[in-house]
Amino acid sequence: MAKIVGGLASSHIPSIGGAMAKGLEQDPYWKPFFDGFPPARKWLSRAKPDVVVVFYNDHGLNFFLDKMPTFAVGAAAQYQNADEGWGIPTLPPFKGCPDLSWHIINHLVDKEFDVVTCQEMLVDHAFTLPLKLFWPGASCPVLTVPICINTVQFPLPTAARCYRLGQAVGEAIRTWDSDLKVAVMGTGGLSHQLDGERAGFINKKFDLEFMDSLQDNPAWATQFSIHELVEKTGTQGVELLMWLAMRGALGASAKEIHRNYHIPISNTATGVIALEAA
Repeated sequence: MAKIVGGLASSHIPSIGGAMAKGLEQDPYWKPFFDGFPPARKWLSRAKPDVVVVFYNDHGLNFFLDKMPTFAVGAAAQYQNADEGWGIPTLPPFKGCPDLSWHIINHLVDKEFDVVTCQEMLVDHAFTLPLKLFWPGASCPVLTVPICINTVQFPLPTAARCYRLGQAVGEAIRTWDSDLKVAVMGTGGLSHQLDGERAGFINKKFDLEFMDSLQDNPAWATQFSIHELVEKTGTQGVELLMWLAMRGALGASAKEIHRNYHIPISNTATGVIALEAA
C-alpha cells in the first residue's frame, strides 16, 4: 500500500512568482521569506515523495462565482497552468496521477463527500507556486493530485468539514494499492485581508497559535466557525482551511521538521511548514 511521508504547507501569493522570475530571492524584502524553504527541501530530498496531493483554492482560473464547487478533485493526466493576469510566468504542465485521483474520488464519495470530478482542470498560482517553491527546478519532479476547496464565495465549508475531508483523503492514500510515497500539501494564507475596511489586517498571535496546533492538537482550529475564522484571520485568511485539510490527512501524529513565519509579504502573513508523518 502507498505510504504518506509527510505534509507541507506554504503561502501562495502571486508576487512570489514574480520575485522568483526576477531572481529576487536574496533581495532584503524577499530573503526572510525564501530563507524558509531550504530546510523543507532538505527534508524532501530524504523523504523522496513520488506524488503530492495538493489542497488549494482556485482564484477564478478554473471556477468562477457562477459555478463554485465546495470540493473538486482533479483526475487528469496533466494539469495546465494559464495566464491569470498577474504578470507571472506560465509554468509547464504538471503531471497528474489519475489512478490515485480516482481512488481518492471513490473513497470520498463512499464517505458521503459530494465532490466535483474534473477530468480537465486548469491550475492557478495557489497550486503552481508552492510546488515551485518546494521543487525549484525547471520542471516539477513529482506527480500531482489537485483538490480544490472553496474559500472564495460563501457559504464556505467549515473548518471541521475540511479537517474531515483531509482525514478521508489520508485514508484513501493509505489504502491505495501502490508502492509509491505520497506527500500532502496545503497552500494559502496565513492571516490577510486584501479589501474592505480591514484591508491589510494581520493577526500574528492567531497565526502562531494555529501553526503550533498542527503538530500535537490538529483539530484546534475546528472549534471556530467560518465567520469566527474570518474575524480572526481576515477574509482571505480562511485559506488556512487548506493547511487544516493537509494536517487531517497525516493522521493522529506528526512531527514538525521545520517552520518559518514572516510578515508582511504583499500585506500577507506568510508561513511555511514541513511535518513528517508518524
